[in-house]
Amino acid sequence: MQVNTLDTSFLSDLDMEGNGRKRVAIYARVSTTEQAEEGYSIDEQTRLLRQYCEREGYEVYEEYVDRGISGKSIKGRASLQQLLDDAGQKLFDIVLVWKSNRLARNILDMLKIVDFLKRQNIAFRSYSEKYETETPTGKLQFNMMAVIAEFERDNIAENVKMGMIARAKEGSWNGGQVLGYDSERVQSDKRKRTMSRLVVNEKEAPTVRRIFQLYIEGHGYKAIANTLNKEGHRTKKNNFFSINAVKTILMNPVYIGFIRYNVRRDWSEKRRNNINPNPVIEKGQHAPIIDEEVWQKAQTIMKGRSRKPNRIHSGDYPLTGIMKCPVCGAGMVLGRTTNRNKDGTKRVLEYYVCGAWKNKGTAVCRSNGVRTQYADEYVLNKMAKFANNDVLIKDVVRKINEGHRTISEPLQKEYAVLKQSLGAIQSKKEKALDLYEDGILNKADLMNRLAKLDEEKQQLDERIAPVEQQLGQGGKKELSFIMVKQVMDQFVDCYKKSITGEQRKQLLHLLINKITIADNRNIESIKIQLNNEVVRHFTKQGEDESSNDDDLSSPFSIVFTI
Repeated sequence: MQVNTLDTSFLSDLDMEGNGRKRVAIYARVSTTEQAEEGYSIDEQTRLLRQYCEREGYEVYEEYVDRGISGKSIKGRASLQQLLDDAGQKLFDIVLVWKSNRLARNILDMLKIVDFLKRQNIAFRSYSEKYETETPTGKLQFNMMAVIAEFERDNIAENVKMGMIARAKEGSWNGGQVLGYDSERVQSDKRKRTMSRLVVNEKEAPTVRRIFQLYIEGHGYKAIANTLNKEGHRTKKNNFFSINAVKTILMNPVYIGFIRYNVRRDWSEKRRNNINPNPVIEKGQHAPIIDEEVWQKAQTIMKGRSRKPNRIHSGDYPLTGIMKCPVCGAGMVLGRTTNRNKDGTKRVLEYYVCGAWKNKGTAVCRSNGVRTQYADEYVLNKMAKFANNDVLIKDVVRKINEGHRTISEPLQKEYAVLKQSLGAIQSKKEKALDLYEDGILNKADLMNRLAKLDEEKQQLDERIAPVEQQLGQGGKKELSFIMVKQVMDQFVDCYKKSITGEQRKQLLHLLINKITIADNRNIESIKIQLNNEVVRHFTKQGEDESSNDDDLSSPFSIVFTI
């Protein structure tokens, strides 16, 4: 009887690693509005899920937690991304959530995640909804719940939007930051709830007035931004002024006492591409900073100047963005200067210039221009020569692998020692149990000994976690000559076959991490990036029967210079 009592009382406290139990990844999330609601808290979610794993005999591999983040999109959720990375390495068998909408509220995102887990032979389960995606019935239940979750989110979003439009029509501010004003919470006269109201910020208001003054005096957007930055004016977020920041202020009727709302519809999906022809514009409940006479002058000038700009085909200048300014590190953009020849004719010269300088003026940086013809030809020739030089590719691969081994070998040794220590702790636990069964140890001594061993194990786990992470980030496979050769050959071939400048630009941006410039305005280095996306794109892994898709199941990223 004593042995039976021991089995039921203490085996659950022991480390059961390696005994065939399923490993579970717990995922929990709360959005900002749900933090205080009972049943939604992170602690409550993880507590219930841990208890469930104990009852089912599962081993909790890791708890992944995203705090205060909406489930509308999977972007920006660091813990979810880490969970998916670990799933790619098949570090657990089941993903468990308190409710399916904790994973995602968008049905497409949810189905994509569950499909990805399925391809890794990882099950997805919901604690409160009691279905399993491994069975047809469970799969049907899951799809129905996903549709309902998305409906709930869309319905809530629609109700909130209607309420905000109604508030705007009353002249109330719907929140957000705007230069020249502060937003404060006040008690509503009509309803027993607080609402936002704009109050003039006396330190920022002169900056707004200065912008309108310069504009009606005849200055352009860039000249105004340059002047403001030199005079020490800053935006609401204490940044330098840009052309777009100046233009936005000059077009905002909030500065003459009006509320404008719903200018762009479906912002989260369509961003700037869905302008509402009939936005809400109502007299607001705040004091104006600019009088109507100044506003009307500015709008008249703006209408007189408005014309369709000459279209710059950015695809014809493929290095924009990836070429970096040698002074401030900003992406280089296209710039043009016009020179007059001796015979009186004009000649247009094209350069890659500092984007910060072009957008914000000389207070931020200089032009640091590099001729486009030189830069484009140099980069393409350099890439082609590298692709055709097997000796150079092998040398690059050798140096990268040697560098990785220099880093990974000490980590591998440390990892082996830590794992050995974990094994020793398990052996000590088993010996303690043997002593208890033989009557040498009493129950209290056994508990104390197991508690000390658990504490040692926890310390080892804390040490081993960052080592495992570093080993995983470093990539478990060495870079191969064949992989690099295939990528470079396919790049050159695809570039030659590209029909449009935009296609060529996309290829360069996919393969090149960045291009640096020396002080003499010559190109200093071209940094090539190799990751899962690049290798799959150029080697078409999965279509070639000879390729091994498992090679790309683990995330990796390598940058090297040519």
